Amino acid sequence: MSFLVIDIGNTRLKWGLYAAPRPGAELLAHGASFLETIDRLADDEWARLPPPTHMLGCAVAGLAVRRRAEEQLDLWDLEPRWVVSQPAACGVTNGYDHPARLGSDRWVAMIGARARVLASGPPRPALVVMVGTAVTVDALDAEGRFLGGLILPGFGLMLKAMESGTAGLKVPTGEVREFPTNTSDALMSGGTYGIAGAIERMHRHLVQRCGELPVLLMSGGAAVKLAPETDLPFELTDTLVFEGLLQLAAAGSLQGG
Repeated sequence: MSFLVIDIGNTRLKWGLYAAPRPGAELLAHGASFLETIDRLADDEWARLPPPTHMLGCAVAGLAVRRRAEEQLDLWDLEPRWVVSQPAACGVTNGYDHPARLGSDRWVAMIGARARVLASGPPRPALVVMVGTAVTVDALDAEGRFLGGLILPGFGLMLKAMESGTAGLKVPTGEVREFPTNTSDALMSGGTYGIAGAIERMHRHLVQRCGELPVLLMSGGAAVKLAPETDLPFELTDTLVFEGLLQLAAAGSLQGG
């Protein structure tokens, strides 16, 4: 009954193989591939895995990339199932103006976050931060209602925008400094503090809205870069999307195509 979960972002495909399609199941294996190399998964990393019996994934990189991933699943003759954001699932209510247009990775991450909050104590608001190619900052109240969220460019996109839009700013990657004294550090510090400031602003909004401190969860490939730059208490996790997919699988919420 092993269960494969897949998270296809704008830069990488992340996957995990669990012992069963339920929360708390043992993670047997996991990995990540850049989108340029996913056509080798069936001959490389996945070839060494025990065959999963089911899969569930979320994909935001577009239909063409999703189809390339599905071709790799032919290794096991698995039926591909992909999450589509719903008005409600697993105790989370989708407050987007058009629920189906909410990115499936954001939706699944909030489901994972809600489950984490409830597993650790009484219901509380949560702020869910995903730091990847783009950065999303999504707010849940204590009842599991998605109130809304932010989308910002990630570190790489910010630097590329500055390079392409400003003459003479093609410089090596810098460091985050309190008082940068060179262009490389000034660019990195500006981008990092911009993202951190957006998180802190949304955190303040959520406290004002709910009247209590939220749980702050950070995930995504670049979360480790951002985590040291916020004074807010937070929990860093690499598996938030995977945890949401397990919740959906256990609930039988495998809508999609």
